[in-house]
Amino acid sequence: MKPGKQATSTHCFVCGVQNPSGLHMHFYNVSPGEVEANYTVSETYNGYPGIVHGGIIASMLDETMGRVFMETDPTRFMVTAELKIRYRLPVPVNTPLRITGHRVKDSGRVGHATGEIMNHDGQILVTGEIIVVNKPGLKMTEEELNEMGWKVYPEEDWTV
Repeated sequence: MKPGKQATSTHCFVCGVQNPSGLHMHFYNVSPGEVEANYTVSETYNGYPGIVHGGIIASMLDETMGRVFMETDPTRFMVTAELKIRYRLPVPVNTPLRITGHRVKDSGRVGHATGEIMNHDGQILVTGEIIVVNKPGLKMTEEELNEMGWKVYPEEDWTV
């Protein structure tokens, strides 16, 4: 495991440092097979007033769970084949959240992970399961990674 902050890109909706519409989430390897993000969703992403839109919740969990397969290779990009979300309780906006992903199985080509979103008291609000697959031809060159701005950014480089 490579501890610490994971790489991000410039324009990804979930993690992009320069995406004006994005969430700008930061992801961290916390233990073997576990990734975590701490995040507060603004009211920009409301569904009902005061409640985070379900699609935003799904995006946050999708990204977090998929990133558990990048801990040993930050350029290992996989795509979601199946995503299951269980909305247990409403997720409030403007509230600190902890989002975690846990690797369950990694066969090399196919990966399975679980995840959850918790409030500051540790109460589980949402759970998820994901199946991700390696997409043929998705391995990127160093030049392509540079073009998408794929690196670990210091906090002061987050421009939006």
